[in-house]
Amino acid sequence: MDLNLRSVRQEYTKKGLSGKNIPDNPFLLFEQWLQEAMEQDVNEPTAMLVGTVSPEGHPATRTVLLKELRNEKFVFYTNYNSRKGRHLQNNPAISLSFVWHELERQVHIEGFAEKIAPEISDEYFHSRPYKSQIGARISPQSQPIPSRFKLMKEFVMESSKWIGRQIERPSNWGGYAVRPTRVEFWQGRPNRLHDRFLYEEQANGNWGVNRLAP
Repeated sequence: MDLNLRSVRQEYTKKGLSGKNIPDNPFLLFEQWLQEAMEQDVNEPTAMLVGTVSPEGHPATRTVLLKELRNEKFVFYTNYNSRKGRHLQNNPAISLSFVWHELERQVHIEGFAEKIAPEISDEYFHSRPYKSQIGARISPQSQPIPSRFKLMKEFVMESSKWIGRQIERPSNWGGYAVRPTRVEFWQGRPNRLHDRFLYEEQANGNWGVNRLAP
């Protein structure tokens, strides 16, 4: 198959980002952009690309949904025994990327992840749909399985155990809170002269901000 990728391009013309109008705290701008993404029906506005590092130093990425902004941290939930969970246990360094094509915007975050308190994980777990709770209990996330049939069989068997009872959150499933040290906002502009602003955590706890070359 001969794919002509060189001619695939798009001109970005929707909006701009000015240093005169951005707040001192990146969370304020992130909340504004996320709200706009949800209001304008961006497809999967809370989806983020999560990057971790293996014990061998190899990068790995996957897509996860942001579930909360808590105390200026980004919260998501997963199986702690999954590949990303094992990576984070060895090395808490993490990256998050949001790409909102419809708005010609991106946000790239670097920082460190830590497990959240069990009671917070319990609260979120019990807010999930019933079938999602069952799925979290029976899925050996990231591990090889013999067939989908076996997975569905275990799903049915596990469901029968919890009829009329509150489902217990498995101890290997819960949340991570990501404390950012670096947050970049990217707004597409014409002629590839994009607007990029980088927030970096300072020693005094404040944020420094600089415009970056596109």
